[in-house]
Amino acid sequence: MSAAGKRHMERVAGLSCAVCEHVGLPPTFGVEVHHIREGQGAAQRADDTLTLPLCVEHHRGQTGIHGLGRKGFYARYKIDELGLLARTLERLEP
Repeated sequence: MSAAGKRHMERVAGLSCAVCEHVGLPPTFGVEVHHIREGQGAAQRADDTLTLPLCVEHHRGQTGIHGLGRKGFYARYKIDELGLLARTLERLEP
């Protein structure tokens, strides 16, 4: 991991959950950093700058990206990883 990638992921980890924010839930901090899978092969991991802040439920839970899969996640929340990434990058702007 590059120093720039590490700094970026630390900033992302300081944000509240992107999905909680999207659906209007109270901010959930203590997030996990999720590398988006959009555009990646099955065994590939996205660059460290392509990450989202997700609470445990929206990351690994039954209603999360890994629990629902990409199609199920989009069907439930009407936003995909790229949409959440765009919002995350906007939130990181100074």
